[in-house]
This record gives sequence, C-alpha cells and structure tokens, in this order.
Amino acid sequence: MEMNIEHYLQTCRELSQLTTQNGWIDNDTLKITILSTEENSVVVEVRFDELIMEGSGCLADRIKCYGQVRLQLDENDHIINMEIL
Repeated sequence: MEMNIEHYLQTCRELSQLTTQNGWIDNDTLKITILSTEENSVVVEVRFDELIMEGSGCLADRIKCYGQVRLQLDENDHIINMEIL
C-alpha cells in the first residue's frame, strides 16, 4: 500500500497546499510515514523539499515542508480522496 500512497502523492495537485511559497515539490525528497490506519482511511505524515525558482529558471532556494493528510480508500484500498489536516 505504501508504494500506492507514494505514487498518488507524487502526482496529486492537492499536496501543493503544503508549500510555503507556491514552489515546486521535489518528488525525489518526498518521504511518507503512515501514522494511523482505519477501515476506509489512512493518516500519513508527508515531508518534502519545496523548490523555489528564480525568474531565470535557476534554483533559488529549498524549503523543508511537512504536514499530514488523510487519504480516503475504497474497498480495494485505492485512494479516492485526500484531505490536508
């Protein structure tokens, strides 16, 4: 299940709500920790670097970001919804 969660988080748009300056999420730094599992949901801690770019396209800064999300699951453990906590 963890690989399914990681893939989902790497491709969803909602995770950008955890960025501080509307930068890019560096998927290579994405780390997840499952905090709790219930019948139809999973609470996950998410950590990643936000990439801040200059106008010229050069990397200006990296900012550590983190947060928690609740993932709603269907009966086959497929993710159907995500909520930022």
